[in-house]
Amino acid sequence: MIATDGSVCSRLAANRGIELARLSGGTVYAVYVISTEYFSSMAVDFNWERMHEALRKDGCKAVNYVKGIGEMENVNVKCVLLEGHPATELIRYAEEEKMDIIVMGTLGRTGIDRLLLGSVAVNVVRHSKVPVMVVREKSKSEEKAS
Repeated sequence: MIATDGSVCSRLAANRGIELARLSGGTVYAVYVISTEYFSSMAVDFNWERMHEALRKDGCKAVNYVKGIGEMENVNVKCVLLEGHPATELIRYAEEEKMDIIVMGTLGRTGIDRLLLGSVAVNVVRHSKVPVMVVREKSKSEEKAS
């Protein structure tokens, strides 16, 4: 299972996940979670339907990216959109569907940034019974060193 949010980091993770599936002959489930956390903090008169549709379109774009690279590598990719709290839904889906591994990206935030912003990847790693491979985006200093 490749968890994606459409970010550069999740695209790096998708490339790694597709490669694993290609080598093992597996099927990939590209999963995007429409976060309902956004809705709970919005004003009552906010146009929820428009926001939901925008998030759904982002999700379709994210999973279709994974499907596209899977097609280039002859890997079968099934696209899945879920709704709820991202970490909770990713863990639930992976466990219910008996996934072999969850592949996901992280920005590699540390310290106060991680404390304030939280991290879907951290929560998935801490609470998932399914093994998790986290692909971290290289920092500017790491890119210069390589």
